[in-house]
Amino acid sequence: MELILNTFGTSLSRDNEAFQIIHKDGKQRIPAHGVKSIQISRGAQITSDAVLLAIENEIEILFMDKSGNPVGRIWSPKYGSVSTIRKGQLSFTFSHEAVDWIKGVIRSKIENQQALLLMMQTSDSVVERKVQKAISRLEDYRNKIKAIDGEIVSDVAATLRGWEGVASNIYFEALNWFIPPSYQFTMRSQHPALDVVNAMLNYGYGLLYARIEGVLIKTGIDPYIGVMHRDDYNRPVLVYDIIELYRVWVDYVVVALVAQNVITDEYYSVRSDGSYWLEGLGRRVLIQSFNDYFDEVITHKGITRSRGQQIFLYAQDLAQQFKKFT
Repeated sequence: MELILNTFGTSLSRDNEAFQIIHKDGKQRIPAHGVKSIQISRGAQITSDAVLLAIENEIEILFMDKSGNPVGRIWSPKYGSVSTIRKGQLSFTFSHEAVDWIKGVIRSKIENQQALLLMMQTSDSVVERKVQKAISRLEDYRNKIKAIDGEIVSDVAATLRGWEGVASNIYFEALNWFIPPSYQFTMRSQHPALDVVNAMLNYGYGLLYARIEGVLIKTGIDPYIGVMHRDDYNRPVLVYDIIELYRVWVDYVVVALVAQNVITDEYYSVRSDGSYWLEGLGRRVLIQSFNDYFDEVITHKGITRSRGQQIFLYAQDLAQQFKKFT
């Protein structure tokens, strides 16, 4: 269970071996052993005793901004193995194996995008032909990425970023055809979002970003040592690499919500500069849908686990790969 405090005035305190949430509708007591993480947005409060309870139970605490991105984190000192994995991680970053790894990440990202487009249903033959063409174009970029090579990542990074960007434009243009006309967007917009769908995507990616960063910390990997993203000062850039494997899960959640036509004016607000921001109701619905989807059990590479646990297993395998470079 994730505790999410995103309503102004909500507070979290300790009640023996449980957390007590106090909000405008009353109190709620939740045993600590059932909590995986705590997310706190602006306007909510947490006591030091609650923080200590979280640390004792190895529960991560995340402080989130209004876009759903983590701006601070408290975690247990028991997480992960530090020196061996991180020494190997540094060596891996400047190896040829890192080139193969990042190529595999981007090719998997595009393959996931193709799979999502294929599973979308349409009775419009024109749209179907356009989607098939988009999938073929994406396959061209997968093949280009497979063929390129270099000694280290910096030799191919600029080219890979360019191809990845073009592929993403192709994908989002095609994904847009499955969105109700009133919510279709002309382009991906990040900061700020220029429509409600992009606002939901941005917030969902923020939730995913926080989850991946936490998993890396727990498995002993340094999220600040990136492979392709290595130039951002004081940012956990490895998360930017790994998140590409799982973005499509957020895309599915958002498109599924929008397709149900449940979005109302209460979900978001539009600022004077034309930017869109999710409000409390929109965040709550998206967070719940996100968590439900990530709790679903799937089979990947012969292993049956929840989507959230699949990310953890991937990070564990990556940590073992890093250790081979020590």
